[in-house]
Amino acid sequence: MDINLIGVPIYYGSDIPGVEFGPKKLREKNIYGILSKYHKVYDLGDLYVPTEIEENKYAYHPKMKYLKPIVEVNTNLAQQVYASLSSGSFPLVLGGDHSLGLGSISGVSKYYKNFAVIWVDAHGDINSYLTTETGNVHGMPLAAAMGVGYEDLTNVYFHGTKVNTKNVFIIGARDLDKGESELIEDKNLNVYSTARVQEEGIPSIFQDVMDKIKALNINAIHLSFDIDCIDSNYVPGTGTPVKNGMTVEEAKALLKVLGETKLIKSMDFVELNPRLDKNDETADLCMDLLDWTFKYIK
Repeated sequence: MDINLIGVPIYYGSDIPGVEFGPKKLREKNIYGILSKYHKVYDLGDLYVPTEIEENKYAYHPKMKYLKPIVEVNTNLAQQVYASLSSGSFPLVLGGDHSLGLGSISGVSKYYKNFAVIWVDAHGDINSYLTTETGNVHGMPLAAAMGVGYEDLTNVYFHGTKVNTKNVFIIGARDLDKGESELIEDKNLNVYSTARVQEEGIPSIFQDVMDKIKALNINAIHLSFDIDCIDSNYVPGTGTPVKNGMTVEEAKALLKVLGETKLIKSMDFVELNPRLDKNDETADLCMDLLDWTFKYIK
């Protein structure tokens, strides 16, 4: 398999500087060499992220920070992901904050007509400008991909919904805002909380997800993995850590069974913030997780 590494050094979605250095740190840790053990790897470098001064963060919308540069970066990322898939390659998008998930999904959506999104995250990322409590757009990308939210986001890359709500699976959520919980109920979204994962076990959760995916005749899965799905004790180097998360072993078990489906065709790996890390503890864990994951993704 050919892997295209695509770095997206953006922090505007989280408004927590430092996460933009995630792609650089993973390269310093030799992600190219690690993944080359299993696949042919092409590093496409980093997407250009325009400079925006902090004083202008609300210049483009009163309730969403840095909207214009986020839309620009996501549009360019969507094209990069689409081009990668069109060439028969696997786009691995390295963040950066999770706002980039909208661009990834948009690119996948142009290529695949019937695909699923598995969003592994402590947060739902299904707010809109009407429900956000922070104004941070990294809490909105999945909602926008489902057609919910401000039109500048929902219409990134091409006009309209990018993924059907029934094709979305959120795993590891344990920090949901009121508006997100209401959207989950309204859309009957497939959400598997961390508590449920730990109560039922990864095999049971995985089987439930796969039963639904098979019933939908899905032929591709986009995996969007936020490292804050893991308990905050293990990932000090991330901007929005949450306690009572998945263990490293549970995350690995999930990544293994997903990889073995042979349906994962694209992936985001986001929210490593080297500036917040302690002795590269989180960065080293990220490398271990990526090494582990791409043993099984074929």
